[in-house]
Amino acid sequence: MKRVYLGMTADIIHPGIINIITEGAKLGELTVGLLTDSAIAAHKRLPYLDYEQRKRVVENIKGVAAVVAQEDWNYVPNLKKYKPDIIIHGDDWKTGTLSKIREEVYETMKELGGEVVEIPYTKGIESSALAQQVSSIGTTPEIRMKTLRRLLQAKPVVRILEAHSGLSGLIIEHIEVQKKDGVHRFDGMWSSSLTDSTCKGKPDIEAVDLTTRLQDLTNILECTIKPIIFDGDTGGKPEHFVFTVRTLERNGVSAVIIEDKVGLKKNSLFGTAAKQELATIEEFRHKISEGKKAQVTKDFMIIARLESLIAGKTVDDALERARAYVAAGADGVMIHSKEKSGADIKEFCERFRSEYKNVPIVLVPTTYNQFTEAELHEWGANIIIYANHMLRASYPAMHKVAQLILENERSLEVNDLCMPIKQILELIPGTK
Repeated sequence: MKRVYLGMTADIIHPGIINIITEGAKLGELTVGLLTDSAIAAHKRLPYLDYEQRKRVVENIKGVAAVVAQEDWNYVPNLKKYKPDIIIHGDDWKTGTLSKIREEVYETMKELGGEVVEIPYTKGIESSALAQQVSSIGTTPEIRMKTLRRLLQAKPVVRILEAHSGLSGLIIEHIEVQKKDGVHRFDGMWSSSLTDSTCKGKPDIEAVDLTTRLQDLTNILECTIKPIIFDGDTGGKPEHFVFTVRTLERNGVSAVIIEDKVGLKKNSLFGTAAKQELATIEEFRHKISEGKKAQVTKDFMIIARLESLIAGKTVDDALERARAYVAAGADGVMIHSKEKSGADIKEFCERFRSEYKNVPIVLVPTTYNQFTEAELHEWGANIIIYANHMLRASYPAMHKVAQLILENERSLEVNDLCMPIKQILELIPGTK
């Protein structure tokens, strides 16, 4: 019996998938090369089901003899490894982003003495449309919360953008850019204490009342499905932080970041602010430990934000604190600095990564924004947060519109600066 290979993601099983499996099984013993989360996430959205869930489904489809992991978006590595007699694929790959892979597959199968069989694409089935329908249904707190850890396992860099409203969350949810290496998207959202308070026209001070923050957070949660990282300031007293952890976890937030400062809050990047007083290592260790004990699941993450460099301390001080916080249970560390060269951040990342191979490093490159995500990843970073750009972009745009209306005593001159009402309404789920 001939050996037949079929590569697939199998995130959404539809009649087209069943058809190609059936056709493949007619040709011989069918092995499905199931793409891993990391193989998919580098080019498309993270699948709704993780690899093990998808594998369990595919293994139980009639006609499938075996399921193997396909670690690469390209089929060629697995073709060389398993040396099938036939590879089967839908004929939709003749054009578009898969056309180059198709050429490589033909060359590889020729070298192996095998053949490529193309099956007519099932009409009336649009995978991207099905994915959009699933997205419109929404998610659950449990599924959303788990997504950040899945992304960290699947992607070299997790890209996070600040959201301060449901509308800004919808932009982050849907915007994408097609590049040579695939579609680039934001992986999740940052709920910023600074932008939340600024939207209310209030100073960025420690939020004692979590309920107030949650009101705006709920607006984002209700219309998006991507994971959210929450800016927890200092976390307050340990007993307050326990409450915060349980509340965020229950609402489906993926992670909270707390900073090791004490006293009256001053934003770290505020140029004239006095040096911040740091919490003692033992105080902050205790807070992290109490937060970890309060978790109900293993999926929620507590990330320690190191303020050593902001407070004028050394990289050695930051590393000492990082080691202590990880030992206390922190799921990751965030290092912050006002230094525009990024040299101190780079030194910290490289030294920390040499000791901790798998503990996530979070960077917020607001001041050292000349570095690309790829460069920051080379330092050791796993999560990049663009922490306030959506709000900073909205203010000058609104200010300009208001000014032009005043100057001209009509709104004609702002037409090109404003989005049509119809398009605004189309952004909102349920209004199309």
